[in-house]
Amino acid sequence: MITSPLISIIIVNWNGKEFLPDCLDSLRQQSYVDFETVVVDNGSRDGSIELLQDFYPWVRLVSLADNTGFSGGNNAGLAVAQGEYIVTLNNDTRVDRFWLSELIVPVEENPEIGMVASRICNWDEPDQIDSLGVAICLDGMSRGSRRRSCYSELSVGRFEDILLPSACAALYRRKMIDEIGFFDDDFFAYCEDTDLGLRGRVAGWGAVLARDAIVFHRYSRSGGEFSPFKLYLVERNHYWVALKSFPVTMIMALPFWTVVRYLVQARLVLGGRGAGAQFRSSSTSALVMALLRGVFDALCGLPRLFGKRHYVMATRRLTDREMLQLLTGYEISFMELLDAG
Repeated sequence: MITSPLISIIIVNWNGKEFLPDCLDSLRQQSYVDFETVVVDNGSRDGSIELLQDFYPWVRLVSLADNTGFSGGNNAGLAVAQGEYIVTLNNDTRVDRFWLSELIVPVEENPEIGMVASRICNWDEPDQIDSLGVAICLDGMSRGSRRRSCYSELSVGRFEDILLPSACAALYRRKMIDEIGFFDDDFFAYCEDTDLGLRGRVAGWGAVLARDAIVFHRYSRSGGEFSPFKLYLVERNHYWVALKSFPVTMIMALPFWTVVRYLVQARLVLGGRGAGAQFRSSSTSALVMALLRGVFDALCGLPRLFGKRHYVMATRRLTDREMLQLLTGYEISFMELLDAG
């Protein structure tokens, strides 16, 4: 008798009561049924817990007193998850009926695949891509691959190699997690999936996109729109991503590429283009201070980062040259990163 492997879906929630019904109701309609759903509530005060207790008794609830961020929430979910495969899913999503059945195919067919990405689409415009995996810049900044593209204009195979998945809707093999660890609590939120994905790639695990594992995402609804706090976390965390997993040659070039990015950002702010328009709609001084604080705190974390890099390199199966080829193979420009490409 052949039994299908158990999948554990972890959903981190913080004051997302308005999003949870769409997400959970879509899970209840999955064609693949051998899964458990773990919702980690990060100290919500909007009635999320009562909603789950009253209407979703089949959900395994982990209630935390405080907001531990996306990283801490997922780690708390992993502690109780029983699945051979761990799936992370944002609370502001809904999934296609065949999402899980498509997501699990690559890892079942190839034991060297450690991560699988979903086709993540815009909630309001389903033909618009939110992410087909994650692409990266030479300074460690990252974003959804082919974001804002029209899916109907792309040619995408059922399963395609990618750099790494977006944790908005991704599957991770438990064996890989046991080897390299899960999310880094210090990140709190943003770039934590890039960090996890690169650590997996350094350790030799493969990553693929499952084209027909379809998810619809309300982009930035659960995490909030552009803000100084978000800018601070992204600025700080992307340095940590690079310092933990980048080849030495790329780390040495990090100051140069950082200056290049700042120049591109300044040009876009002055022209009110792409992400630069967001600076104009917010307090410029608050954003500049957030950026500077991100750089400062990234540098303050260097002593601890050296220890973390040592741990990452202890699992390494790719040489620096192979890692360099991998990263440059999925490189995007700063103009693309900042929505001006």
